Amino acid sequence: MPAHAGGIRPGDGPPPPPGVVTWAAAADPVGVSLPDTGYRLIVRTSVAGRDLRIRLSNAFGDRPLTLDGVYAGLRARGAALVPGSNRPLTFGGARTVTVPAGRCVWSDPLPGTVPAGTDLAVSLHTRDATGPATGHLLALQTSYTAHGDHTAEESGANWTRATGSWWYLDAVSVRPADPATGSVVALGDSLTDGQRSTPDLDHRWPDYLARRLATAGTPVRGVANEGISGNKVLADGTGQSALHRLDRDVLSLPGVRTVFLFEGVNDLKAHTGVTAGDLIAGYRAVVRRAHAAGRCVAAATIAPFKGTPEWDPAAESARRAVNRYIRTSGAFDAVTDFDRVLRDPHDPERIRAAFDSGDHLHPDDRAMRALADAVHLPDLDCPPLERAR
Repeated sequence: MPAHAGGIRPGDGPPPPPGVVTWAAAADPVGVSLPDTGYRLIVRTSVAGRDLRIRLSNAFGDRPLTLDGVYAGLRARGAALVPGSNRPLTFGGARTVTVPAGRCVWSDPLPGTVPAGTDLAVSLHTRDATGPATGHLLALQTSYTAHGDHTAEESGANWTRATGSWWYLDAVSVRPADPATGSVVALGDSLTDGQRSTPDLDHRWPDYLARRLATAGTPVRGVANEGISGNKVLADGTGQSALHRLDRDVLSLPGVRTVFLFEGVNDLKAHTGVTAGDLIAGYRAVVRRAHAAGRCVAAATIAPFKGTPEWDPAAESARRAVNRYIRTSGAFDAVTDFDRVLRDPHDPERIRAAFDSGDHLHPDDRAMRALADAVHLPDLDCPPLERAR
């Protein structure tokens, strides 16, 4: 990992544009960049608005990344787009953009309105990219690749290869009709990333939360999923730790009202000597930095995982101690008890059988919906005076 990839601080790149994040995915290394390759990336919006912008990331690249074709349109089916919807994006007025190593860039606004809950297709082409590529590995969404530049085409005929990752794209923002509209960012691990939920159906718990918010009439309407499978709060490993990526993946996004923290099980499973006190100190650091940036922090209790190879009584004891802290300390602006939702009432160290995807850790689709349903939606709206403290 290059030395500069310790996390993009808000001051390291351009300021977030006006508006609200409508989609995002945590940046991570996804392999090697391929020259003369196009990517048609399918992402689902959460909040409607005009003046769409996208953010391109080269956070883990070790050399500049040049993209010479960037388009956005609405997906009809597969790789095919709604006729007339595909339009070029510009960057400082130019059709070509070079993203420095370790940095990200926002596009210029695209006139027009993008609906909520729709499949947006962002098409990219790079002619000579090499070296490490940045993206999001576990998209659980089929996107498409092509040889050569077919970004302007609305047909899917040349987009013949599928990819299960998102490449280079890590955020999309819009300007909602109501300027008071905000967003919530789910910061987490594989349970938030959606591992073992059904691909291509948007069955991660943040997806279900977005559907609830769309009809709830609350000011918070946008949802960004910043989960990384295998992620930890304290230590880098599968993705940078929550502490190392907090600025880039959360605080630099536009319109964020609340950070929803659901993470910690991988710290306890790793058996590296992490104590409940260590994890609580990590939570406190997230809260301190988020509050300093004017964001609320909602937290969820750590889910049970007995039955996995990594479980032992010491890890369970630490999980219970951390959950007591989350429930009773008053350190967070809101708390949702995901442990209570998922645990077996007859064996609370285990996930209940009806919610178990089969590995005794990850919720199935039904459980993902139950998690979203447990969130008290007014808790996601942090009043301005509170955010200014």
